[in-house]
Amino acid sequence: MAITRRTRFAAGAAVAALALAGCAAQTEEEPGTEGDGGGGGTIRVAETNAFTSFNSNQVDHTLDVNGKVTYMMRADWQYIANDLSLVKDESFGTFERTSEDPLTVEYNINDDVVWSDGNAIDKADMLLQWAVLSGHFDNAKKKVAYFLQGGENAGLSLTDVPEFSDENSMSLVYSESYVDWEIGFEMLTSMPAHVVAERAGMTEEELVELLETAEPGVENEQLRAVADVWNKDFNIKALGDDPSLYLSSGPMIATDAVEDQSITLGVNEEYAGDLAPQVDEITVRFIGDAAAQVAALRNGEVDIIAPQPNTDTVEQINALQDVTVHEGSQLSYDHVDLSFDSDVFSDADVRKAFLLTIPREDILDRLIRPMYADAVPVNSQIFLPSQGERYDAAVEVNGSDAFAEVDIDMAKELLDGRTPTVRLLYNNTNPIRVDSFQMIQESASKAGFTVEDGGDPKWSEKLGDGTYDASLFGWINSGVGFGGVPQLFSSTGGGNFSAYSNDEVDQLSDDLMVELDADAADEIQREIDTLLFADSFGLPLFQTPGIDAHSNAVSGVEFNPNKFGVWWNFWEWTIE
Repeated sequence: MAITRRTRFAAGAAVAALALAGCAAQTEEEPGTEGDGGGGGTIRVAETNAFTSFNSNQVDHTLDVNGKVTYMMRADWQYIANDLSLVKDESFGTFERTSEDPLTVEYNINDDVVWSDGNAIDKADMLLQWAVLSGHFDNAKKKVAYFLQGGENAGLSLTDVPEFSDENSMSLVYSESYVDWEIGFEMLTSMPAHVVAERAGMTEEELVELLETAEPGVENEQLRAVADVWNKDFNIKALGDDPSLYLSSGPMIATDAVEDQSITLGVNEEYAGDLAPQVDEITVRFIGDAAAQVAALRNGEVDIIAPQPNTDTVEQINALQDVTVHEGSQLSYDHVDLSFDSDVFSDADVRKAFLLTIPREDILDRLIRPMYADAVPVNSQIFLPSQGERYDAAVEVNGSDAFAEVDIDMAKELLDGRTPTVRLLYNNTNPIRVDSFQMIQESASKAGFTVEDGGDPKWSEKLGDGTYDASLFGWINSGVGFGGVPQLFSSTGGGNFSAYSNDEVDQLSDDLMVELDADAADEIQREIDTLLFADSFGLPLFQTPGIDAHSNAVSGVEFNPNKFGVWWNFWEWTIE
């Protein structure tokens, strides 16, 4: 029996851009090959969700697995290490703040950085990415929206059309201070501008002219064609015969994909950066069932797993031979959100009544505490228990104590004889979510609610489509920055699937994005948190425990609590 190393990690960071976390179906695939201590070979990794798009920032495809796959296929100025520090990658380029008033940031991409088809990554790519991330051409009041991205544009919306000193150097000038300026503009989710231009019926030069001169907030036929390509064309589950749809600027490139089963990435020969992979190939298998992931690792069919843990999963992983196990708290949480455009929850009393029936302590006792005895309900929409004093300070003032315990009598009083029907959307391939739904359904019925089963394996595609009254799912974030707050809670936020709108929350979200003092930023977040509980926005359930395990034949794998998990340093993975 080999010695198994076990490490525990605690995570604490501000909420940043978030990704959906869920579950997918079990599949089969041939085992990979072994290399010789960093000399190549294939590593096979099990992921819960199935891959759906090479555009991981498109609002309908912000699944964690999409981000992990494209993380291997994009170079950027920096990455987030597992201690949640930002690490510069100057083999891609550099950026620096050149002025504080007005805030000005200059970005440079090295001359040798190219897409995998040899096309240079330059002005057109940066300009298109800015147009996407800034929302510059949108107009909410006129209902003009072009690039449907899942993140938040509150920061980059403070910038106007970028200035370029040459094809590789861009300056962004902000009209106000911006708290997340160091992470505000990234190329990690960028799409190849020359491909977008061609598919929209124009040249790359014509695309640049369009983005530099188009009038914001009005309908533009050419810009609509560009946005349609960005929104739709890269959402593919298999590779097909058009490699332009899966170009890479990063260390690896997709070489094969079987819809809803697996995706394989090989070395990108055009990549000239410092983060070159040590292996020849990484295959990602989509195995939604946690027990099946454990069995696949046991049987040598995969080398790395990071399933959503339950009691059985933890026990099964602990029983494995010749593996290394890491445990810790993820920067993620399960939650129930109410739909404010639902007829059922248009009434504040009905919203509060439903939340008072959610049996959070029972859910933890049955599903989470058998794995982690110290698990507690999450009593903040913004902070997590692992954030210590910042979380405690929010909970002290945010009004979450009104929902500390199930109160069926109060729920009945608020309903005043009404018997609402609530359709609850959730991932019915995820055992924890299935059990959580059943416990919520049973408890709510005691107050007079009828909770209909809206479980669906394609739950993420239904978010915000108006076919349900409440949703149960999880968010996982990057661990840096504040952008996740307006992303989720402002009326225009890309992750606000609840149609929630509160003018005060909108204003505070804007204030947060320009507040440079950390203590003042936390105070703003506490104010938003308080308003969310007062409006009965929803109820967070628990911080998600994390566990990963890998074969001892694989080296370099380290736990990371953020949305990229073990993938954060994939270029360091080797096979002994």
